[in-house]
Amino acid sequence: MQVLHPASWPRPRGFSHGMAAQGTVVFVAGQIGADPETGEVATGFAGQVAQALRNLVAVLREAGAGPEHIAEMTWYVTDLAAYRTAGADLAGAWRETLGRHFPAITLIQVAGLLEERAMVEISATAVVPSAGDASR
Repeated sequence: MQVLHPASWPRPRGFSHGMAAQGTVVFVAGQIGADPETGEVATGFAGQVAQALRNLVAVLREAGAGPEHIAEMTWYVTDLAAYRTAGADLAGAWRETLGRHFPAITLIQVAGLLEERAMVEISATAVVPSAGDASR
């Protein structure tokens, strides 16, 4: 996977402007911060993000993919202030789940989500390299 970053632009923090990749494309539906087995929604914004990221990685594993294969993510949040306030906790959840991989990300504030208790929903597109193309 190749990070796309115009040379004259300042480096973004926590995301990439674009990604290029070849391989099998995997689309992950929006994941919320609820335990998939119990349905219990995590407490707080950072807790919900951490659970949503774990859910997303679990779906990727079903396709033989991992966090390093994520090319693009879209975050839908119900409260931008909660997102901004949770900064350090979000960074910790990110490192635990996705490591140092920073795909292209779009963050959108929405009025609400289907699960009324959800504060965040995260969808992703990943690209798993073809067998002979492991360098991408």
